[in-house]
Amino acid sequence: MARNFRRQRTAHPIADLNVTNLIDLGFMLLIIFMIATPLMQQEQSIAVNLPAESKRAQEKPDKEQTFQAIAIDRRGNYFFGSTRVAFEELAPRLAELARRPKPPVIRIRADLTLQWQQVVRLMDEIKKHELTKITFDTQTAD
Repeated sequence: MARNFRRQRTAHPIADLNVTNLIDLGFMLLIIFMIATPLMQQEQSIAVNLPAESKRAQEKPDKEQTFQAIAIDRRGNYFFGSTRVAFEELAPRLAELARRPKPPVIRIRADLTLQWQQVVRLMDEIKKHELTKITFDTQTAD
C-alpha cells in the first residue's frame, strides 16, 4: 500500500506555536525577582544618619571650564587652592569666583576620615554663591 506524504493544503500556515521558551523565560525572571527582592529590602533597612543639604537642581558640567580646588584635611582645615583659610574667609573668595563671566568648576578634595557634615557645609556655602558646578576628587582602589 502506497502512502502519500504530501500535505493536502500546502498553502495553509502551520498554527503550532512553541511556548516552551517563553515559559522558561517566565520562570527564570520569577526566580531572579524572588532572589533580588529580599536583597533590596535588606539594603533599604540599614539605618544611616545622612548629612543635611539644601535642595537645589543639579546642572550638567561644561567641558570648557576652569577648575578651582578647595581641600579639607583630616583636622578640618580648609585650603583654597594651596592657601589655608578659615571657613568664614571662603565666602568672599567664592563671591569673587561667582562674579567671573565663566565661573570655574569647584573641585572638592576631602580627607577620607572627615565627617561628611563638613563637606556638605562647604557645598552649601558654594551653592549660596550660585556656583553649582562641583566635582569630588577621589582615588582609585588598588
